[in-house]
Amino acid sequence: MNINSSHGRSPVGLLIAVLVTIGATAQSADIPKLKELYENCFYVGAAINRSIATGTAVQARYIIRSQEQVDKDIALVKQQFNQISPENDLKWALIHPRPGSGGYDFRAADAFVNFGLSNQMCIVGHTLVWHAQTPNWVFAGTNPPPRMTNTLPPEVTANSNAGRTNASAVRRFGRGFGYDGPCASREELLQRMRDHIFTVVRRYKGKIKVWDVVNEAIADRGTNILRNSLWLQIIGPDYIAKAFEYAHEADPDAILRYNDYGLESPVKRQKLISLLKSLQAQHVPVMAIGSQTHVSVSGPSFEEEDRELTDLEQLGLPIHITELDVNSAQGGQRATGANIANNTATTQGGLVDDADQRLANEYATLFKVFLKHQKFVKVVTFWGVNDAVSWRRNGRPLLFDGNDQPKPAFRAVIQAASSERASAH
Repeated sequence: MNINSSHGRSPVGLLIAVLVTIGATAQSADIPKLKELYENCFYVGAAINRSIATGTAVQARYIIRSQEQVDKDIALVKQQFNQISPENDLKWALIHPRPGSGGYDFRAADAFVNFGLSNQMCIVGHTLVWHAQTPNWVFAGTNPPPRMTNTLPPEVTANSNAGRTNASAVRRFGRGFGYDGPCASREELLQRMRDHIFTVVRRYKGKIKVWDVVNEAIADRGTNILRNSLWLQIIGPDYIAKAFEYAHEADPDAILRYNDYGLESPVKRQKLISLLKSLQAQHVPVMAIGSQTHVSVSGPSFEEEDRELTDLEQLGLPIHITELDVNSAQGGQRATGANIANNTATTQGGLVDDADQRLANEYATLFKVFLKHQKFVKVVTFWGVNDAVSWRRNGRPLLFDGNDQPKPAFRAVIQAASSERASAH
């Protein structure tokens, strides 16, 4: 399988899968393997946490797993998936918490990479440049906070309305982003970005095959294309191009991805298309599109997801579904955002009626669309291994329950693969 190819439809296999009945007490050793059923279509992956990567029990605010549970989680990852992403341990705050060359902590990231290598998995690095989970020191300096110039290069400004600014654009970067004090200069921040990218990417050169280079840079609301982040305020809109250029220089063979959420929205999707067309016009080495796909049992519909992927295909880049989960809680049914606090708040209050069946129906819909677009869709990654370790755990959003047992949604995804195989013959 070529993770970076968007041309040519791969064969989906020679034999129809054996029909499977998955009971509530089924043991994981007895069930089909997603990575095998979809091996001729796309990688099927999962985000793993530190306890899985290191094989150790954990007791934390949002997750409690005994050693026995972690061992089962690890067995499930090895059995079902051929690609992994790190939930947190390659984010700047975790891997580079302090300034300077001595400020790195590679222990958890090394464990993650070694886990993938030892299990012959495709490894994704998440993420190099992001407005969140970035330490204060990265942005700190002696300059007053800058005025934002939220513009794109001339080739897209005329039809994107990108030259307009939000009312908050001239204010100090506010609460919720971690830093609002005196800032670094453009040159200082570019140097810090370059040093970080070179150090991290080169350490894992040839091991990490795909990088989320820039994460969530697009504005959710208003007419601006780019989020009003400190990266934008201090460096300017070319910070995205610079990040990709640095990453490509650090590892010319790595697949470099732009990753964002909420692309189910036509407005946000058009912003992404405008941004990537601008980068392509500048020959910036963006090599794949990451669509997070944090959705719910209320949608998107087949038609909505089909339109999203059809629109993205016009860019001619491979599409990676990077953080897939489906909320079954009563709250947050129309939310597609990636804010942890918001998702925690909105997924309280119990599940929707017929949650298991509605979850299965939505996963069946999504995988049917992914299969329809498999010429471009090259990776599908679940954001978590099971419900108990999910960041949206109250919404029971994944294919496996907290005991690593398959849910009806797993059977629906298996059946989608079986139907695709049948239709090919």
